Amino acid sequence: MTEQPGLHHLTYRPWREGDDLALLQVWGDPATPQAHVDRTMLRASHDDPWARTVVAEDQGVPIAAATVFESSLHPDRLWFYVEVARDHRRQGIATELLRQLRREGAPSGVAALKSRYTDEGNDAGASAGFAASVGQSQIMRSRAVVVEPGGMKLPEFTDDGLTLEESATGSVELTRLVTEFYNSVHEWDRADMTLGRAQTMLLSEATGAKGSVVLRDKPKAKGGKILSFAISYEPDRLDAPADVLIGWDPELEKSAAEHAVFGLIAMLAHQYPVKIEVDDAMTALREVVDGLIAAGQATVVTTTHIVSTD
Repeated sequence: MTEQPGLHHLTYRPWREGDDLALLQVWGDPATPQAHVDRTMLRASHDDPWARTVVAEDQGVPIAAATVFESSLHPDRLWFYVEVARDHRRQGIATELLRQLRREGAPSGVAALKSRYTDEGNDAGASAGFAASVGQSQIMRSRAVVVEPGGMKLPEFTDDGLTLEESATGSVELTRLVTEFYNSVHEWDRADMTLGRAQTMLLSEATGAKGSVVLRDKPKAKGGKILSFAISYEPDRLDAPADVLIGWDPELEKSAAEHAVFGLIAMLAHQYPVKIEVDDAMTALREVVDGLIAAGQATVVTTTHIVSTD
């Protein structure tokens, strides 16, 4: 345990069991859905996988915490998350937490720190300012977009041509394509997605995956190839649009990929709205979504900025 005289005699110590509940009482409810997810990054320090978490206390009461940890999926950067109680902000606490975490390097030698923040809530400006102050700059923009029903031209299906089919999330064919797609659209943050990780992180029931559909150039029974796929997940609320992961065969030419993505979204949003996550690196999806936004058929609900020190 260490003490910082310049910061109201705060003390700093490793994460302990029960800190999540103690901090929740001080922090209150998360300001955004993303913040709710990011708080789950806080964890006890351990070595496999490597993670370190430091908590700041004010007179014995936890008021802030920060964590840094290695990711086997994205091995070139460490995830970093910090949160400070509102009435203790702008006092250098987050910077001090990071300094304490930096005392020990990751055994892999990876030093770059990756974080994220959204444009939602009242803290976006402060988050952007803090990121800049510790040397982080944007490496990717990700948007959550709701596509409204109707208004999109539906693809033309034939017995021997374009076909929409349901696919089991455990399908080897789908799992392989999801793996290839994920790796292909993460060259900006090198990914080591594998078949096993794709099943665990994107396709299993534990992730909330409910089902999947694929668009083929012709029926599977006739040797049809998957052009694009959609995996649906349980939404945050019962009345919210379904969360959908859209992907495509990365070997498709740009125009063919856009056509396959457009057709699949048109089918998904034919009667009900759907919510899609789109990184700027997902070029085919980005082009389609930008067109839908310009046409007033889709709305950006959240913009997330992913920043890094490299």
